Amino acid sequence: MGHIVAALLWAVWVAVAVGDPVPDPPSHLLSEVLTCQPDPPSLSLSVTLDGRALFWFDFPGSRWNPGIPSLPRWPPELESPQDILPESQLCREILGILGHHLTGRLPEAKGVPILSLFPALPPLSGEPNTLVCLVENVFPPVLDITWSVAGATVTHGVTHGPFVPTSDLTFIRISRISVVPQPGAVYTCTVTSHKDNATMVAYWVAPDTALDEQLGTVLAGAALALGIVLALLGATLALMARRDRNGTGIIPVWAWF
Repeated sequence: MGHIVAALLWAVWVAVAVGDPVPDPPSHLLSEVLTCQPDPPSLSLSVTLDGRALFWFDFPGSRWNPGIPSLPRWPPELESPQDILPESQLCREILGILGHHLTGRLPEAKGVPILSLFPALPPLSGEPNTLVCLVENVFPPVLDITWSVAGATVTHGVTHGPFVPTSDLTFIRISRISVVPQPGAVYTCTVTSHKDNATMVAYWVAPDTALDEQLGTVLAGAALALGIVLALLGATLALMARRDRNGTGIIPVWAWF
C-alpha cells in the first residue's frame, strides 16, 4: 500500500530538484484508502485526488478500474493485484480482532445520505442524455441504488460507481443511467440502506423543451413589440418638445391616457 503515492511524490521531487525554482503550487491531497467491513462490499480500495476518484480496485475481478473514463489504464508496475492481497488480508484480520473486542463498547458511527439527481448535459427532448445520482455523506459504505421510470424499475443502461472516500471520513457514491428524456417523464433514484431499514428518494422530471422554446419566442415577440411602442412614444415626445420650442404649446403626456 502506498506505492503509487510514493512513486508520484518521488517524480514531483525529482522534477523540482532538476528544474528552475518555481512558486509553491496549490496544495492537493493524493490518497490511497483501503477499507474492510463485515457487510458487502467487504473490501474497497480507491486512489483519489482532492476527493475525486482516479482509480478503484475491483476485488472480484482483481483489476484496477479508472474513476474517470478518459484516464489511461493503471500502470501494473506501481501496485499489482498480488501486492494488494496481503494488505487486504491484514485489514480483515485487524477488523476481526477489533470487532471482537469493541462490539457493544463503542457507539457506531452513521451518516445520513444526501442525494442529488441531475442530467449530465442540458436536457433536450428526444436527445440522449445521462442522469447522475450523487449520494454523499455515506457511512458506513453500505447501501443500494436503484432506478425507476414512471414507477417501473429499470436496470438497462445503469452503471454504479464504487464508494469513494472523502477528506471528512465519509464516502460518496455515483450511479448513472442512460436516458432519452421525454417531456413530463419522471425518473427516480432510490437509495436503500438495508442495515438501517431506511430509504431515500430523489426525483427528476424531464422538462418540455418545445414549450420552453415557444415561450421564448412569445417573450421575444412581446419584447420587440414593447420596443417599437417605446420608440414611437419617444419620437412623439421629441416632436412635441420641438413644437413647444416654436411656441405652439405642448400637450401633457398624461392627457394621452
